[in-house]
Amino acid sequence: MSAVNVDDDVNIDDDEELVIQHCATRQQDCAQFVTLLRSSVCVINDYVSLFCDKTPCMTSSQTGQRWLRELFVGHPRRFHNMFRMTKVIFFDLLALLEQEHGLKGTQRTPASEVLAITIYILGHNETFRKSGERFQHSTETLSRLFMIGLQALTNLSMHNIAPTDRHFRSIPGHIQNDERYMPFFKDCIGAIDGTHVDARIPVENQVPYIGRHGSTTQNVMAVCDFNMCFTYVVPGWEGSAHDTRIYHRAVRDPQSKFPFPPEGKYYLVDAGYPMEKGLLKPYPETRYHLPDFARGNRPIEGRREIFNKAHSSLRSVIERSFGVWKKKWAILSKMPQFEFSKQCVIVVVTMSLHNFIRRHPSRSDPEFDVCDENESFIHPEAYELRPNNRPRTMDPNPNSAPSSFEGTGATQMTNIREYITDQLTQYHR
Repeated sequence: MSAVNVDDDVNIDDDEELVIQHCATRQQDCAQFVTLLRSSVCVINDYVSLFCDKTPCMTSSQTGQRWLRELFVGHPRRFHNMFRMTKVIFFDLLALLEQEHGLKGTQRTPASEVLAITIYILGHNETFRKSGERFQHSTETLSRLFMIGLQALTNLSMHNIAPTDRHFRSIPGHIQNDERYMPFFKDCIGAIDGTHVDARIPVENQVPYIGRHGSTTQNVMAVCDFNMCFTYVVPGWEGSAHDTRIYHRAVRDPQSKFPFPPEGKYYLVDAGYPMEKGLLKPYPETRYHLPDFARGNRPIEGRREIFNKAHSSLRSVIERSFGVWKKKWAILSKMPQFEFSKQCVIVVVTMSLHNFIRRHPSRSDPEFDVCDENESFIHPEAYELRPNNRPRTMDPNPNSAPSSFEGTGATQMTNIREYITDQLTQYHR
């Protein structure tokens, strides 16, 4: 009798344990179901808000258009701080882009706001998210408007990144009106140099883009005139590429539209370029850069140093141009995560904007003004992405080391250098 009772007790305990386990499983299933249900409700609610009901997100009363109207009638400095140019230049640029280069607004966004958004992002390197909050547009809308603005500026660049006189018939005023350069450099038409711009490159492709400063850059070759305007640009080269290689590829490409100097004319270049027809470089193994002459009380010694100092002073126009360009357009110092082709477009359109501002009849811009008032002043941004922010000709990197290569016409250019040196030496006696 007692044995039967024990078995019954065991069966009862097993049943109770099964019931408890079943209840626990049900509770766990219910909790998971409730969690899943809540998540589903949230997802459905977000979907309805975004794509069905479309509850407005950018609802600030300070819309982009209202903010622009405030700046249009406000203090000139506020406008320049935001858009890197005066109001007069902005409206003239707007009219030109609308009339000749395809800038158009949308149903809700006028062309003036499209241009303002584009310039704001280029000048301040703001993200689409922050710019969207400023102009009260979604990131998708802002990205689309930015591309519209970039395309119009790209169209402009095809016309204004070029010499004002493609035949170079007159002596530049900067030379003609300065006894330091006239008549010695009367046949000089500009300067050529390379500069580095920050680049965003996929990890697997980064190695050739790592330049002298240790991070990824694109090497940009540019030509400028003595008005500090860019007349030619080649963006997109790897940061490790040598300037001579970039130059030769450009001049040998029939599609590049390189502004070749007429017979007897030439560009100034530094020691990193070859001595060949159309390029006048300084004497090697001789003091060259202006800080070298300013350092200490050591006087100029010999005819070669006389030439090199004059050459360096005149060629510094391209360093000043790079400085103004990089200071004005902050996006160049830290490029966003765009496709590399778009990064190259940004280089070109900011140079186009640089030229438009400089060539405007008003001639009013603080970054340019400081360079006009003091020819020896170069914005520090010109030396960004160089070791210790040193001038290019002092860099120890082999990519900027003096080029021993001599191309076609080297003898002719050497004779021109000797002739100018003799004239300068006689003038300084």
